[in-house]
Order: sequence, then C-alpha cells, then structure tokens
Amino acid sequence: MVSKQKLLKVGKLLLLIWGAISLFGVIVIGGYTYYTLTWGNKTEINTATKSDVRFVLNCCGLGDDRIENVVNSYTSAQSFTGDYLDAYEIQISNVSIDELTKKGENEILSAKFYRMDNLPEVLNEAVTFVDGWHHEIPWFPKEYELRTKDFFVYPRRINCYGLTPNAAELIFINPAEKKVYYLGTKM
Repeated sequence: MVSKQKLLKVGKLLLLIWGAISLFGVIVIGGYTYYTLTWGNKTEINTATKSDVRFVLNCCGLGDDRIENVVNSYTSAQSFTGDYLDAYEIQISNVSIDELTKKGENEILSAKFYRMDNLPEVLNEAVTFVDGWHHEIPWFPKEYELRTKDFFVYPRRINCYGLTPNAAELIFINPAEKKVYYLGTKM
C-alpha cells in the first residue's frame, strides 16, 4: 500500500514538472510575440539606400558603380521559419544587351543572364513562383510584362522542393529603361 506522504511527494513533483512546462510555454509565446511586434522584425517600405542594394549589381558582375538611385524597395518582416520577401527597383546609369549576353571573364561561375522569352525550365518555374506578390509590391513588373525580349534575368539562387521552387532570388534587367528589379523570397 502506498503511503499518503509518498502520494503527496509524487503529486508535488508532478505539479513542479507541469509548472516548468507551463513557464517554458509562456516564455516561448512571450518571446515570439515580442519578436514579431517590436524592433527585430518590421516591414520596411522605400527605406533602402544605394549601399543596401549594391549586392544586387555586384553579385551578377555588373558592379555597384552604376547605381543612380533606389526607386522603390520592400523588405518584409521575416517569420520564424525564414519566410520573407525582399524587392528593389533600382535605376542604373547604363547597361547594354551585349554586356548581358557576353560570356567571358565577367561571368561568375556558371550563372549568366537569360533573355526572358527563352528560359530553361527551372528558371521558367522560378519566374512564375516570384510573380504572386503584387498586393505587396504593385510597382514590380507583372509576369506577362517580364516575359518579353526586353527583359533579362539573372538567377542568383533558386531552391526547389522536388522540382517546384520554394525560394528564389532573381535579378531582372530592362536595358532600354536602365532599370534593375531584384526579388528574393522564400515560402
């Protein structure tokens, strides 16, 4: 037979464990709420500077010295799972079609610019993937506007789940307008 004191001891231990679990839950929920509502995670609209976006032109080998100004920018809050949306519209001083189609010493690894009306399948899927954000970034060209011979795309990064993109960083360039559009997203 179990004594009353032993039952009280076990009951106390169970209550202590339950209290620790509850405290941990309150800390996690409070931390999440604090993180999402305060300094660490805010959406920023039209606050990007030239130095914030220079990586866009540097990573595709064009160089940040061409940046004239950042026309539009959108940097979303990032979720705990890493989901985000970053987009920039950048006015540049010059870029030529020859420069975008030329291979040579300016080429970074195997990446290159592709004309938007002639894309490899995975890049085609990535362009479709990044098109669904117009409620957040209405200034960004729509897919049908991008899919012309006037635009070129540089695939900085495409992550796939199987054959379906779930994250992408694409750089679109319209040489005639001297505009660069960057979109990075993960879902």
